Amino acid sequence: MALRFRGVDPDSPNGGSPTVWLEDEKAEIVIQGWLPGLEMYRVISETEWAPGHDIGVPDHEGVVRIPVRMIPFLRKVCDEAERAGLWHPAEEC
Repeated sequence: MALRFRGVDPDSPNGGSPTVWLEDEKAEIVIQGWLPGLEMYRVISETEWAPGHDIGVPDHEGVVRIPVRMIPFLRKVCDEAERAGLWHPAEEC
């Protein structure tokens, strides 16, 4: 597994910081974040966000929250994945 650390929230309290990694072999961005509260999870689970798409969070998936101050890390890892050839815009596929 080629998991590479790309950023951690420097302002997160209590040592449990949201974190971003890039996994090269599977071409995935991995994100650690805070779990949503019960109300947020309920809204996410009961809303049809995309027409025709299943409602709810499948058992093999999860929902995390990260602060907007993590945007620079997300941009960094997305740019890196694109430069590494792990992603191409749909019109180039």
